[in-house]
Amino acid sequence: MSQSHAPSLPSPRVLTQPMAMDLLGPDTAVRIDTSAGYHSRDPHALSIAFHLLGEESVVWRLDREMVLAGSLRPTGEGEVHLAPAPDGKLLLRLGAVGHRATIRCDREELARFVRDTFVLVPQGTEERHIDWRPLLDSLRR
Repeated sequence: MSQSHAPSLPSPRVLTQPMAMDLLGPDTAVRIDTSAGYHSRDPHALSIAFHLLGEESVVWRLDREMVLAGSLRPTGEGEVHLAPAPDGKLLLRLGAVGHRATIRCDREELARFVRDTFVLVPQGTEERHIDWRPLLDSLRR
């Protein structure tokens, strides 16, 4: 019996970039070290890791197209909202109502990072980078 061979996946590609962001409070802003990340095996998403003192990093995964759209106009629903700020920054509201954090970052820096992800995995080719074998193997059990 011959087995069909799945097409080979492109080599995984990873991007990471440290970024400084501000956690906005009612009267103050607190600088938080963060890093943006991207892995081509999860081609639709980017991650933002908030490195908190004495704690494990908190990681949010965001749709990369949504981040670009949010840098131009308010977008999002549920626990993720993005909007350009009047000062040229980008505001990210993350979390459920009553437990939201508002983060301010450099809009162009984050948009540039997202554009770099589209160089690694162009829009429309994302599905070719996903390894479906683990899911298919689990369904066959």
